[in-house]
Amino acid sequence: MTRSTRMAWRDMTLFDGLATLPEPMAVIVEDGRIAERLPMSRFDPAAFADCREMGRGGVMTPGLVDCHTHLVFGGNRADEFEQRLEGVDYAEIARRGGGIISTVRATREASEETLFARALPRLQALIDDGVTCVEIKSGYGLDLANELKMLRVARRLGEALPIRVVTTLLAAHALPPEFADDADGYIDHVCEAILPAAAREGLADAVDVFCETIAFSPAQCERVFRAARAHALPIKAHAEQLSNLGGSALAARHGALSADHIEYLDTAGVEALRAAGSVAVLLPGAFHTLRETQAPPIDALRRTGVPMAVATDANPGSSPLFMPTLMLNLACTLFRLTPREALAGMTAHGARALGRTELGRLEVGAPADLCVWDVETPAELAYAVQPGRLRQRLFKGELTHG
Repeated sequence: MTRSTRMAWRDMTLFDGLATLPEPMAVIVEDGRIAERLPMSRFDPAAFADCREMGRGGVMTPGLVDCHTHLVFGGNRADEFEQRLEGVDYAEIARRGGGIISTVRATREASEETLFARALPRLQALIDDGVTCVEIKSGYGLDLANELKMLRVARRLGEALPIRVVTTLLAAHALPPEFADDADGYIDHVCEAILPAAAREGLADAVDVFCETIAFSPAQCERVFRAARAHALPIKAHAEQLSNLGGSALAARHGALSADHIEYLDTAGVEALRAAGSVAVLLPGAFHTLRETQAPPIDALRRTGVPMAVATDANPGSSPLFMPTLMLNLACTLFRLTPREALAGMTAHGARALGRTELGRLEVGAPADLCVWDVETPAELAYAVQPGRLRQRLFKGELTHG
């Protein structure tokens, strides 16, 4: 990385995290933060003669924020992908020992070093596509030792690569074999052992649950929410992905940062998210991979002003996709977001879904996490699926790409 001095970009088309500014802009970065942004009509070259010239033209955006991933895992499920295309349904794959539990088995068998080594290229792919902040969940360990192992790997990834890593404990992801037919007993274990240990060791920034018929009931999820709040950890929820159990409204009542997936979200759930200020996180990669047909209630979310984030959901089963800008395209083509909404979903609203509102914006005083793209308009980032458009990437004011 190149350590920053006082740097200047000129004639930039600027997407500030929520909208494209109406005229070409100059942006000055100093000491790791955005020091000034001003229209070129008011730019005096003499006043910035001490700046290092960083380029002219192109589109500047905040660094992308991928607010929902499962990047740390053992093995892969390419065989299950093939089986599904040959007509084997998910239930039969699970009966054969596949599904989430197959990833749990591979993750438990893998050492911390192996998990770290395998996650590195996945995370590097996100970085190379413009991500400067990523959330990484646990949820493939499902016991004390392996959930903490996953979270330690996630922390290490943030130390090894130029990216902010936010960690989320997702121990309430599925029922492990040791607790077959005893979901309440496993939730006891999550609340009384796993969650307190993750909090005590400072490994989790938030706590997530999977509220669904194939996972945990609203009552069980609420117990996890209460335990998380007892340890001063914010909450999130996988909710309304396959059915409507009211998980999003429940999470909102507990002040959730976000409700994620939400394909089956109803009017009451939309209103609950609005009232709580929670973010609706859209995951078009899983929708695409699983060939779903029930789309999230975009019009209702838009009409009520619920912020919509977009994320990769990068994982080995339902979204083995590690290209964030592809998600911009899928959010538009599958969910009918506008390009502006999709890009805001992976910048300002994605940061809000992590409780990191200082990120995802190009405002004076904000951290200088930003990208410069070789495109003419921000809409092109959603319009085309094309690698290699990232001209420059700054992380904490330091040039990492370009």
